[in-house]
Amino acid sequence: MAFIEPNPIQATNKADGNGTITIVKLLTPEELDGKCDMYAKVIIPPLCSIGVHEHHGNTETYHILSGTALYNDNGKEVTIGAGSTTFCPDGEKHGIANLSKTEDLVFMALIIKK
Repeated sequence: MAFIEPNPIQATNKADGNGTITIVKLLTPEELDGKCDMYAKVIIPPLCSIGVHEHHGNTETYHILSGTALYNDNGKEVTIGAGSTTFCPDGEKHGIANLSKTEDLVFMALIIKK
């Protein structure tokens, strides 16, 4: 069994979103074995966001752990919270914003190659 050290990175204005978010990559490219681009915990501070972006050659799933988000699914916006799971297929668009003024939005993100 291997214990993997988390690899947090900061991203500012991700996909033309607002503010600086933290992406904690939980697996390295070696562990992902060429099948996935990313498995990470994402932390979006209050009133920050990941802008709407389109996926090419991969899909992305978010699973909300805590907080409340405004999720954009190809232009349709819906409010989601802890326990919600979203899926963005290859060739489609999505984005996510933290609606809270005081609480971080925390979710798991999985990008699978097509």
